[in-house]
Amino acid sequence: MEQNSVRAHNLSKVYQSGSIKVQALDRVSFTLKKGEFAAIVGPSGSGKSTLMHILGTIDKPTSGELYIDGIPTASMNGDALAEFRNKKLGFVFQAFNLIAGLNAGQNVALPLLVTPMSDSERWKRAEVLLNQLGLEGRINLQTNKLSGGEQQRVAIARALVNNPSLILADEPTGDLDSKSGENVVKLLSRICKEQHVTIIMVTHNVETTKYCDKIIYIRDGRIEREKVL
Repeated sequence: MEQNSVRAHNLSKVYQSGSIKVQALDRVSFTLKKGEFAAIVGPSGSGKSTLMHILGTIDKPTSGELYIDGIPTASMNGDALAEFRNKKLGFVFQAFNLIAGLNAGQNVALPLLVTPMSDSERWKRAEVLLNQLGLEGRINLQTNKLSGGEQQRVAIARALVNNPSLILADEPTGDLDSKSGENVVKLLSRICKEQHVTIIMVTHNVETTKYCDKIIYIRDGRIEREKVL
């Protein structure tokens, strides 16, 4: 049996301010197999952001456990957690989060600075990824010279550069026009299938979920239902 890439088990998160408790997540459980593309959909305040922070190991659950490639992450701390995040996870954001003043190749190679790779090896890996994502000839361009769709492709290349097992995409089409946004989601779907990477995408754009394998609907901190496409 194929090992689950992601297994969330009874994840709960409670924020407390004085005597006031807010239950942001309430016993959230789901599994994803390697190479699945899942969308998390829900209204504002449903717990999507909290769940993504926990999936990205940026925040810890109040209770429950998160397994990524079979490794329990909720109890990890400090340097071990940072190393795990750098090796296993890739992040794609709505606002691209590219570094101004660096060209496309330098942005993609940035996560490799903590590895023992040489400058030429880092540059070559960045170039290969950018070419694979349809950005031939763009490696030396400053990111402000690229279109929004091209900038998001650079951000996706950066997320892939460490060969992660899980990519977390937080509203990756939010700053794009409809055509560019659809192209980005189609690209993520292709990456899932060709590179066997698991991707979890938070989105308000229900139209783009047609490219996913699974949709997880969340409301009031709980999973309402899951839909397999």
